[in-house]
Amino acid sequence: QVQLVESGGGLVQPGGSLRLSCTASMNTNVMAWYRQAPGKQRDLVAAITRGGTTRDADSVKGRFTIFRHNAKNTVHLQMNSLKYEDTAVYYCNIGGRWIGSVISKGYYWGQGTQVTVSS
Repeated sequence: QVQLVESGGGLVQPGGSLRLSCTASMNTNVMAWYRQAPGKQRDLVAAITRGGTTRDADSVKGRFTIFRHNAKNTVHLQMNSLKYEDTAVYYCNIGGRWIGSVISKGYYWGQGTQVTVSS
């Protein structure tokens, strides 16, 4: 059974920083972070391949950084300059496919970690 364990969410003031971490029990090429705010769909935040190719959503470019440690099957999301609109539940996802410009969701999801940006 594939397991993903997330950590690192919490409450932070605007302009602050958080780091999310996810440890997977399986190694896959594509690891990603998605987020879902109340009443909205779950959207891609950032993705990374085993070789280090990354993609960030336009809304987080220059503020968030995704990185991974292949030997440890971990993926992290460093979030800086957080804004109110970054408030959401963040989910780790593995097993997706990245073909050309299209990144598909993988089958396996973490339990989600709440990030709340509030003063």
